[in-house]
Amino acid sequence: MPLSQQPFGVTGSGQAVTLYTLANDSGVSVEIMNYGGIIRAIYTPDRAGQVADICLGFDSLEPYLSRHPFFGALVGRFANRIGQARFSLDGAEIQLARNNGVNHLHGGGHGFDRKVWQSEAFETSDSCGLRLAYTSWDGEENYPGTLNAQVVYTLTGNALAIDYTATTDKATILNLTNHAYFNLAGGGDILGHQMQLHADFFTPIDSTLITTGEIRPVDGSPLDLRQPTAIGAAIDADDAQIGFGGGYDHNFVVRGTPGALRPAARVTEPTTGRVLEVETTQPGVQFYSGNMLPDALPGKAGQVYTKRTGFCLETQHYPDSPNKPQFPSPVLRPGERYHQTTVFRFGVE
Repeated sequence: MPLSQQPFGVTGSGQAVTLYTLANDSGVSVEIMNYGGIIRAIYTPDRAGQVADICLGFDSLEPYLSRHPFFGALVGRFANRIGQARFSLDGAEIQLARNNGVNHLHGGGHGFDRKVWQSEAFETSDSCGLRLAYTSWDGEENYPGTLNAQVVYTLTGNALAIDYTATTDKATILNLTNHAYFNLAGGGDILGHQMQLHADFFTPIDSTLITTGEIRPVDGSPLDLRQPTAIGAAIDADDAQIGFGGGYDHNFVVRGTPGALRPAARVTEPTTGRVLEVETTQPGVQFYSGNMLPDALPGKAGQVYTKRTGFCLETQHYPDSPNKPQFPSPVLRPGERYHQTTVFRFGVE
């Protein structure tokens, strides 16, 4: 069946959670739940036709209800970090939750990743998908404005598209992304994966992982990933930027015009031949190499996740952009429509 659904448990507040499976004859299938819009699994074939799950996560709902590394989640209202957990908007100083040291991370203590979204599955002649909707009230996590958000996952052939739209009744900031962790080998570390980023610049960070405001060329640095490079080749380089992130945890400036769908990344895994290509309309992509994953986190199918067993490619506005006027603006105003698209395309070589 190309589209199916099943109960996946109940939250602590008694809300039922449904797990949806999108599939087609390309050999790709994707499991998504209406809790946090979480991508629970992505099954893709390797060059020999052997199918494996390439997405980190859990077998049951319970671990998702506890604190976890945002496995597969929709994060918002503002993905990534906001320095000192505060920003100014139209002359008003807004203080957010400090949930990452002194900083604000991924929407706060009870962000979009911890909400049960309204959900509706759909099928067309060549695709199937899931529509998710959530209304965030004015003042939720201290963000201004009532925000009506919709996220649509669509599987067409070997491509999973994620379309994000939103409107607000009051000026606010918005930065939505998906926080899937990938391992194209289906297990083990990700150091042998070949990473290519279509980015000539990145936004450097300080010791608290907050962007400095500089937009720096990648030339001559371990962050030059314009050609396919093993993730492990320079992940422990003697470089301040690598040291601050404990590896890669940086926003890269996607080449081309923001708003246009264009290539952001291409990743290959040599032993299986699996390929992941990422396209986005967003101005940036955060490459995170799983440096802060726990030492021994029980995962799916008996796996134990450890440091650097998954990587993320979080398409996004630049981190701390509400406090960096030189960065693309994340402000959404009444009468405007937020719309961003990201496509994950799976293949082999």
